[in-house]
Amino acid sequence: MLDVDWLPFDRLTPRQVHDVLQLRSRVFVVEQRCAFLDVDGVDPSCWHGLGVRKGVLVATARLVPPGLTFVEPSIGRVATSLEVRRTGAGRALMVSAIAQVGRLWPGQPIRIGAQRYLERFYGSLGFVVAGAPYDEDGIPHVEMLRA
Repeated sequence: MLDVDWLPFDRLTPRQVHDVLQLRSRVFVVEQRCAFLDVDGVDPSCWHGLGVRKGVLVATARLVPPGLTFVEPSIGRVATSLEVRRTGAGRALMVSAIAQVGRLWPGQPIRIGAQRYLERFYGSLGFVVAGAPYDEDGIPHVEMLRA
């Protein structure tokens, strides 16, 4: 499957920061053709998941503390490289992220801003739609909540 290490931003090495930003840019900017400010000032307050295979970062996500983006803690910037999609890596990343949120902020629900085409995937992980659809950077999204 995929082993994920979780580190607060200030414990990431410069190489790890580079690799996270490179993977996120490859997925969100290049593949999804979305020009947006990925380096949004939130990363330094977050925990970052590093899913590495054979020495290469193939999956990443960030855990946002409660009160920063939403009232609840949230999982965002979930990205997997093309090479590991449909292998269970994304599910393994999210299962690990949910567990880490539970360790960091026990007993709190988790809110995400999900791309609409992934609504069923997140639903299979216990998230339910918790708001009206909205557009973010030209991509349909919906807020989802996991109690």
